[in-house]
Amino acid sequence: MPDAVSTSTPDPDLRRRALQIHQALLRAFGPPERSHLPPVDELVCTILSQNTNDNNRDRAFEALKARFPSWEAVRDADTQELARVVRVAGLANQKAPRMQEALRRISEFTGGPITLDFLRPWPTEKAREWLMRLPGVGPKTAAIVLLFSLGKPAFPVDTHVYRVTGRLGLRPPRMSVEKAHAWLEQVFPPETYYDAHLNLIRLGRTYCRPRNPRCQECPVRHLCPEGQKRLADRSTPARERETLGDAPKEASEGV
Repeated sequence: MPDAVSTSTPDPDLRRRALQIHQALLRAFGPPERSHLPPVDELVCTILSQNTNDNNRDRAFEALKARFPSWEAVRDADTQELARVVRVAGLANQKAPRMQEALRRISEFTGGPITLDFLRPWPTEKAREWLMRLPGVGPKTAAIVLLFSLGKPAFPVDTHVYRVTGRLGLRPPRMSVEKAHAWLEQVFPPETYYDAHLNLIRLGRTYCRPRNPRCQECPVRHLCPEGQKRLADRSTPARERETLGDAPKEASEGV
């Protein structure tokens, strides 16, 4: 059965609340620092980041740049050697050939130079579609390159953004990560994408953690349905919860 939310659009109230959350995060964290890599660097770095942490990604990217003098050299390198260089990022035997094939397709398209600057004047959706035809490039990788390196309106959804927007009620609960990109691009105003994306990640790392979220300290708890529920549950005595039919599992099972 198809997902009922796939063809729906966010209502105006949800957009207003998203803007309120964005503004509250700006007050709490301030505007994120605006820094970026050149588009091809960002593309390769994001491919390396898949299924690993930022530290391992950065170590692999630095090793790559130290070993090879140009993207042409990476494209033409022995694939096994390239995999050894980026092994710290994990899944190197998959990432190395994907990077090389992506670089080959770029140089084939440009007629030689490995650059993505030709995407700058393109409409966002056309640029997104072109990037997503590259191996190893899904919605998140394409959105990162578009937003951070090409200055185009795109909203990347990583694990933190997906978790936090679910708890905040900014997306339907069962919506897939892939569909969340287009959904959140409708929820947030385009001019907020850069700051909102990075501040949601910061929120997820600092307060809205996967386990034991710090709801009491969260700067947007007053706008978060999940946070308000958690705080209410914590403030309700166990005996009262049992009376309300919300007793802990152990008590309900007679343990």
